[in-house]
Amino acid sequence: MRVMIIAGEASGDQHSARLVEAVHNIDPSVKFFGIGGESMRRAGVEILVDSSEMAVVGLIEIWAHRKVIFGALDRMREILKTDPPDLLFLTDYPEFNLRLAKTAKQLGIKVLFYISPQIWAWRQWRVKKIRKLVDMMAVIFPFELDFYHRHNVPVRFVGHPLAEEVHASADREHLCTEFGLNAEQPVVGLFPGSRQSEVKRLMPIIVETAKQLKQQNPQIQFLLPVASTLKREIFTPYIEAETPPITMIENRSYDIMAACDAIVTVSGTVTLEIALIGTPMVIINRISALSYFIAKQMVKVDHIGLCNIVAGKRVVPELIQYDAKAKKIADEIIRMLTQPEYNQSIRHELQKVRAKLSSDAEVSDLAELTMELLKQ
Repeated sequence: MRVMIIAGEASGDQHSARLVEAVHNIDPSVKFFGIGGESMRRAGVEILVDSSEMAVVGLIEIWAHRKVIFGALDRMREILKTDPPDLLFLTDYPEFNLRLAKTAKQLGIKVLFYISPQIWAWRQWRVKKIRKLVDMMAVIFPFELDFYHRHNVPVRFVGHPLAEEVHASADREHLCTEFGLNAEQPVVGLFPGSRQSEVKRLMPIIVETAKQLKQQNPQIQFLLPVASTLKREIFTPYIEAETPPITMIENRSYDIMAACDAIVTVSGTVTLEIALIGTPMVIINRISALSYFIAKQMVKVDHIGLCNIVAGKRVVPELIQYDAKAKKIADEIIRMLTQPEYNQSIRHELQKVRAKLSSDAEVSDLAELTMELLKQ
C-alpha cells in the first residue's frame, strides 16, 4: 500500500512524521512519499520536494516563490495521474492541499485531510468545497466535529498533536534557578510572538506593561522567549535604560511558560501551548484599524484565543485593539498574582482545556484511521 503525504510547513512535517511512525508500527510495509522535511525523511518518507522551499507567509513572499510552489503542485498532480497512490494524506497547508485534493478526487483517489483549515472562524463557505474534495477530515479540536457534522462532511476527532508534545523539562523552581531568577518572587512572561510584524506591533505595549507592573510590585521578574524565527537584536530598540530587566531565552518557550506565574501573550497557537502548560495568561492583540474592521465583519467566533475557543467561554481575559492598553493588561496580571482564588480558577479551567484536546491515543487514532481508509 502506498500513501502520498503532503506537509508544506515545519509543524506539518513534525506531525506527519509522527503519523508515519505510528502507521509503520501497525504495518511496516506501507510506503510513504511526497512533500515534507527532515522529520518525515527520518521517519522513512521518500521526500520528492523539500517543504522548506515552500514554507512562506504573506502575499508578496508567496508570489516570489510561486514557481517553486506551483512547480511542486504540478509534479504531485502528475504523479497522481501516472502512478496513483492508494491514499492522499494532506496535513494542513490548505491553499495548496485543497488544489491537490481536487485532482485526486477527479482520479478517484481517496483523500484524508489532517488539521482542518479554520473555516469555523471565517470564510465558512469553504466547507462546501471541502465536502466535495475530502473523503475524511481528521480534526484536532473537539468543537470541529459538530461543525463538519452539520455540513455532512465525514469527520473524526483524533486529538490535538500539541497535547502530547507540550511539556516542560523541569519544575518551576529548577527552571527559575536555571534562568537566573528567584523562585520565591513572581515571574511574568512576555510573549510578543514569533513574527517580526508582531514584535514591532506589540512590543511597545508589552514594555509599557512591564514598567507598570514593576511600579506596582518591584519584585516582579520578566522572561521573554526568543522564537527560532527571530534574532535577539529585534528587541534592542524596545529595551531602554528605564525598562525593567527582561531575561531573554532562546528556544525554550515551554520551559519559560512553566517558570512563569502569569503571562502576557499575543493571540495564536501560543495561547494553546500556554494553556497546556497551565499558566494563567492575558491575551492581547492590536492590528490596523482597517484590518480590525474587516476582521470584525468576517470572523464568526466570540473569542480570538484558541484556549477560550476550545473552552467555549472566556477562561482567560482578552484585551484586543483599543482595550490592549498597558494599564488594563497590568491590572489583569496583578489580579492573577495577588488573588489566589482567581489564579486557581483559571488553572482549573485550563486543565479542562487540556482534557478536551487529548484523545486517548492521539497519533494511534490517526494511524488507525489512515489504515482504515487504505483498506477500503
